[in-house]
Amino acid sequence: MKIGQGKYEPGFFPKLQSDVLSTGPASNKWTKRNAPAQWRRKDRQKQHTEHLRLDNDQREKYIQEARNMGSTIRQPKLSNLSPSVIAQTNWKFVEGLLKECRNKTKRMLVEKMGREAVELGHGEVNITGVEENTLIASLCDLLERIWSHGLQVKQGKSALWSHLLHYQENRQRKLTSGSLSTSGIFLDSERRKSDASSVMPPLRISLIQDMRHIQNIGEIKTDVGKARAWVRLSMEKKLLSRHLKQLLSDHELTKKLYKRYAFLRCDDEKEQFLYHLLSFNAVDYFCFTNVFTTILIPYHILIVPSKKLGGSMFTANPWICISGELGETQILQIPRNVLEMTFEYQNLGKLTTVQIGHDNSGLYAKWLVEYVMVRNEITGHTYKFPCGRWLGKGMDDGSLERVLVGDLLTSQPEVDERPCRTPPLQQSPSVIRRLVTISPNNKPKLNTGQIQESIGEAVNGIVKHFHKPEKERGSLTLLLCGECGLVSALEQAFQHGFKSPRLFKNVFIWDFLEKAQTYYETLEQNELVPEENWHMRARNFCRFVTAINNNPRNIGKDGKFQMLVCLGARDHLLHHWIALLADCPITAHMYEDVALIKDHTLVNSLIRVLQTLQEFNITLETSLVKGIDI
Repeated sequence: MKIGQGKYEPGFFPKLQSDVLSTGPASNKWTKRNAPAQWRRKDRQKQHTEHLRLDNDQREKYIQEARNMGSTIRQPKLSNLSPSVIAQTNWKFVEGLLKECRNKTKRMLVEKMGREAVELGHGEVNITGVEENTLIASLCDLLERIWSHGLQVKQGKSALWSHLLHYQENRQRKLTSGSLSTSGIFLDSERRKSDASSVMPPLRISLIQDMRHIQNIGEIKTDVGKARAWVRLSMEKKLLSRHLKQLLSDHELTKKLYKRYAFLRCDDEKEQFLYHLLSFNAVDYFCFTNVFTTILIPYHILIVPSKKLGGSMFTANPWICISGELGETQILQIPRNVLEMTFEYQNLGKLTTVQIGHDNSGLYAKWLVEYVMVRNEITGHTYKFPCGRWLGKGMDDGSLERVLVGDLLTSQPEVDERPCRTPPLQQSPSVIRRLVTISPNNKPKLNTGQIQESIGEAVNGIVKHFHKPEKERGSLTLLLCGECGLVSALEQAFQHGFKSPRLFKNVFIWDFLEKAQTYYETLEQNELVPEENWHMRARNFCRFVTAINNNPRNIGKDGKFQMLVCLGARDHLLHHWIALLADCPITAHMYEDVALIKDHTLVNSLIRVLQTLQEFNITLETSLVKGIDI
């Protein structure tokens, strides 16, 4: 009797025949058929669990793809597979990693470039509201997954940091045994002594050194945190692709740590991966500087004085103070005759200004400084602060200290194996001042059209600054006091038509402003005030000039003019002061008839341009208004 031959009623489950069920099959064909299937299923689960170490969703997806490859390719032990079969088996996963890497790099570049990327046709990538830190954290996760694929034995919480530690150990062992020269670790050439006076010692480009920087940061406790910090530092230094290429160049170590099918042992895919990471060199990241804000950073300072006019015979005691977006140092005393020094200070962020001066002591307390350079010894960012002015009583404008505004020097990745040498001296923001005050006969002849254009560009730069998203804004201090800033542009306007000084005596714009202040104070004392608005403008002008003159700082006349312009921009008073000075009788005595400030049409145009700054809240850096409480 067979199953189902018993009596049954429609709609009801039939009674089962116990004697039939207790009897085994007549042949073992089911056993023979099930044995290979059971073996294949068990072997397949074992392989995926042991080798891939993926989460459940990814593992299930990979198993399904492997099943769809067809009956011609079975899954024996991976150790017995040929390289071609390994590549075919892992192709989908490797291809997915490459695609994700390509998408992430593009997304991060578009986010960094902002509006420029949209103008270049990348507006289809929706990145609204995505923070840079989120994208970088996502990149770190991708790197961890790549470095976790195909591991022989997982060591620690971070596969990337574990690989770096093995590499560091190997290099140190080879260096100790003498089989590896220092040139194998540090990829820059030696410093030439002949350039010591104007060039910083080159910063070593070293994967191992960057690891040591991270290991020396006590705030980072975990391996995952150290790996992410190392990635951020490498991105900021534009060395991520290069460092990873150097890490993977140790083929023996890679073979020791990874199985044959691992992503890092697929040469073509690995090269494409490194090529995608190389695209980060096109933009400037500050993802390390802006995140680790409380760590100690070593800063290297180089002061380059002029060798002409006895500037190298300086006898006073100099000092320096460095300011950045995250803070400001105390006054740092510089040992006499020392032009190069390194100090540690809490992270200052991107550097903005340098204040430099001296105590006016000694027989020759006159110092002609060409420029100052400051370098972050961890990130390698180098800032140049042009000066080109005297520091000393009776020289130039009599200043004993100056505020220098600098900018980040651009790096050149294509020649990054060479030491970073000082580029040709850029024009100082004070070049025009220096020509006027030291050599009046050689001052540049700018016509009113050029002056109007420079003022318009300076104001337009400030307007653009405030219309940009906050993450895309540059330095406002540079727009105010830099080479093409508002202070320099207004200085050209006041210099136009300024009467030539008498022999052996330099006349500065501040001299004119002081005389105008005296005139308006006399009018107020005599109660000869034309109208209330005019009275308020004159009173504000006199109050600011008096406060600047009473400042205990030893800044010169040009420094005082810079401070007045910055304060006027902050309090939206510049256009009032221009109108006030244009109507002042002192102007007729100190300016020629062709002067811009005596042309009412040009003055009205200048006032309208300056009025556009009224809608913006301008915040001044502390170094620009130090000592002023107004």
